[in-house]
Amino acid sequence: MRLRLVPQETNFDFFKYAKATFGVSVVAMIASIAIWLSVGLNFGIDFLGGTTIRTDATVEVDVADYRAALEDLDLGDVVISRVFDPNFDADQYVVTVRIQAQEGVESVTPETIAAIEGALLENVDPEMTFPSVESVGPKVSGELIQTAIIAVLASLGAILIYIWLRFEWQFSVGAVAALIHDVILTIGIFSLFQIRFDLATIAALLTIVGYSINDTVVIFDRLRENLIKYKQRALRDVMNLSANETLSRTLMTSGTTALALIALLVLGGDVIRGFVFAILWGVIVGTYSSIYVAKNVVLMLGVKRDWSKPTDGSGGPGGTQFANVDA
Repeated sequence: MRLRLVPQETNFDFFKYAKATFGVSVVAMIASIAIWLSVGLNFGIDFLGGTTIRTDATVEVDVADYRAALEDLDLGDVVISRVFDPNFDADQYVVTVRIQAQEGVESVTPETIAAIEGALLENVDPEMTFPSVESVGPKVSGELIQTAIIAVLASLGAILIYIWLRFEWQFSVGAVAALIHDVILTIGIFSLFQIRFDLATIAALLTIVGYSINDTVVIFDRLRENLIKYKQRALRDVMNLSANETLSRTLMTSGTTALALIALLVLGGDVIRGFVFAILWGVIVGTYSSIYVAKNVVLMLGVKRDWSKPTDGSGGPGGTQFANVDA
């Protein structure tokens, strides 16, 4: 006997309250943008500028010891990470300490760097050396922000073209609307809770875009098959059928992914917590938006019902049919 977490056959009416669910999504996006503009993001070192100090220790690295040694210096945002490189000697333990630039200055002052080195020598390893100190100013950080925005917009544009070529323009608009929804809500929650926003978060946003579009394409594929198969059935009924047929796959994929991410969120430590939280949140809103945003948009726009005939613009066979969401 096989255990099924999701019934093999379901008959949920996902579009019974199509206008209400779409309205909730629009309100959530507006609220996220308002919070973003009023509160702002808690940018990390990558976007604010700062200084990276490389340390070479002769004893086994314990990141917690580094944090404890620097705790009393009140340095603000500090990122400490172990560097693994096969080119290093076996008895060489390399750690990078990244300190956010202090307010009003472009980089960490020499006095602050000296205080950091002194604290590490005294509390971690008296034989520690500091081979390099590199600073990133606000100009470079501004360029990183611009590049990150371009990366996200470019990915959305490429997906828009891909979905348009594979399906119809209505599918493309629905898919990109869902992705914009996911990205804006993720930025909104990062702004609301002031979670550190850095390059890892940008990577998480791009991961969310890829994950969400995969789920949306699976549902769209089934929808296109059913639109060809059931030419006389109402569009909303065909969309409900498609969503129900892919529901088990969607919930199992999202559920198992979420379980792994929750474990990382709890046990992974501070270094990856923001990255993992962004992906976990993206999985949740991405699963929601695949139906309640992407397919709602397609339902409102209407789609071609017969791909064997060219579009004639009349709404008849082969033409675009616009659906009433209350039908």
